[in-house]
Amino acid sequence: MRPAPTEAVQSGRALRFAHRLYALGPLVGLIALCVIGTLLNRDFATVDNLMNVLTRTSFIGIIAVGMTFVIISGGIDLSVGSMAALIAGSMIWLMNGLAAGVGGHAFPPLMILTLGIVGALMLGGLFGCAHGLLITKGRIEPFIVTLGTLGIFRAVLTWLADGGALTLDNSLSDLYGPVYYASLFGVPVPIWVFLVVAAGGALILNRTAFGRHVQAIGSNEQVARYAAIRVDTVKIVTYVLLGICVGVATVLYVPRLGSTTPTTGLLWELEAIASVVVGGTALKGGEGRVIGTVIGAILLSVIANILNLTSIISVYLNAAVQGVVIIFVAFVQRGRR
Repeated sequence: MRPAPTEAVQSGRALRFAHRLYALGPLVGLIALCVIGTLLNRDFATVDNLMNVLTRTSFIGIIAVGMTFVIISGGIDLSVGSMAALIAGSMIWLMNGLAAGVGGHAFPPLMILTLGIVGALMLGGLFGCAHGLLITKGRIEPFIVTLGTLGIFRAVLTWLADGGALTLDNSLSDLYGPVYYASLFGVPVPIWVFLVVAAGGALILNRTAFGRHVQAIGSNEQVARYAAIRVDTVKIVTYVLLGICVGVATVLYVPRLGSTTPTTGLLWELEAIASVVVGGTALKGGEGRVIGTVIGAILLSVIANILNLTSIISVYLNAAVQGVVIIFVAFVQRGRR
């Protein structure tokens, strides 16, 4: 006869079961919201509305994937919305300049578009690297660094646009449009890019040494140093990854309107952080899942979509709903590591 499980074993099983149940929370919430949305408005369950929700989610979702690494490592970035705005403005400014010709030489439109996209990704990585260096080598709190760059990025864009809007040249806009408006097998391109970024993020976090190091640093940075993990390097890379994700999201977002203003990306940082914490990532760091972040991003978009379709409350209160969600999840996570 097998011996009865000890109290410690039973306690461990109970903790593992509770952890799995907690991890399933966002998915259960998303399913419940979809049911409620369908009951409140039949248009919610249509394919067109589903594609609209997922396309809207893709921008924030891509940024949130990068934000997952930063928060798991114990950091935060409040500047992603302003960073996206400045990257968009710089991208349009560069492409318009190349289209006008440099030294009397006009560049082919496809080359201009390629240079603009590459420049956006490089600029995102550069901004992320600057954040990482200031935080690790400058020994400044992530909150302070990114709060400062939040203002810097948006101010520089406002100066670059002279307080107005930067608009992409019409010929380039027509060529660039399919990046946002085209579909592959009936699914818009931004959704495909979101899926690829999410899959890559999940693979890096769960299947590589870097991903394990990110979680170890977030759990206990001092112990990670004793374990010979290059803490500063790992932190810098997490911010570079986030910056590149912001660049990817911006590349997809620019052809949507073909212009950018000082209000572009406003409150994107709130939505990205909310997506990460709703998805189950611990605000204190050390634990999190990319798939949870994806579900969290979709869940928040579904909430906004339901509010738009049903007018239960004013759509102007969407940001308030997201703020309440962040506070509630933080309350639930209190003491959790």
